[in-house]
Amino acid sequence: MRHNDWAKYWRAPDRRLESMHAHFEQHVYHRHSHETYSFGVTETGAQAFTCRGAARTSAAGMVMALNPDDPHDGQSAVANGFTYRMIHIGPELIRGALDDAADGAVGLPLFVEPVLKDPVLADALRALDNALRGEGRLAQDEALSATVRALVRRGSTRPVRERVLPTEVHRARELLEDAYAEDISAERLAAEVGCSRFALHRGFVAAYGLAPSDYQRQLRLRAARRLLIDGHSPAEAAAASGFADQSHLTRWFKRYYGVTPGRFRNP
Repeated sequence: MRHNDWAKYWRAPDRRLESMHAHFEQHVYHRHSHETYSFGVTETGAQAFTCRGAARTSAAGMVMALNPDDPHDGQSAVANGFTYRMIHIGPELIRGALDDAADGAVGLPLFVEPVLKDPVLADALRALDNALRGEGRLAQDEALSATVRALVRRGSTRPVRERVLPTEVHRARELLEDAYAEDISAERLAAEVGCSRFALHRGFVAAYGLAPSDYQRQLRLRAARRLLIDGHSPAEAAAASGFADQSHLTRWFKRYYGVTPGRFRNP
């Protein structure tokens, strides 16, 4: 990484639970989303990003709360950069923590505001990150359950609202998911779903916040992540997920996730 940028990644070996502790001055995140819930706390500086059609800023002490498939980007909003912790939690772990709660929570939560000014949640996220990196499984589970319940209680509505999407857009997403590694042209995609290229592009961005090409690249990156977790080399992951070569995967992996495939594979 350039200048004073650094990142430390932690990943659970047996469940969808990951954490990043990083400082970025120069790094710029490409617009992307995660399959998981993503909760962060800014420690120093300020991060600027766009999410749900508006510009956002998370300054020191603020909490970020992103739902699965919430498109966002990100970069430093100040000259000296920002330091933050980000924890990615699979929806199944969120559901499990809520099902175990005494209040009998039903359904998955929806976080309406991407940035929250809440010192209690900021402290809870720091404590969870410390537990994940330095404690045993029991302490990790306790911290995860307590933090999830606090996040839902203080910052969300529930359940997640279902979206009704145009048939053509939904079908295009299915086609991309089925053939993400293929070199699909815009003409072919539009022809397959029965509408014009312009109408499909406009509808897809409106529905998912990403252009079809960005969504396809994201699917490839998610596939590469799974392969890396399973022990495949970056070169193998690149070839199997549709990237031209390892350097192509590495370039985009860093832009989306802030770390190289090698660092992600061996945190």
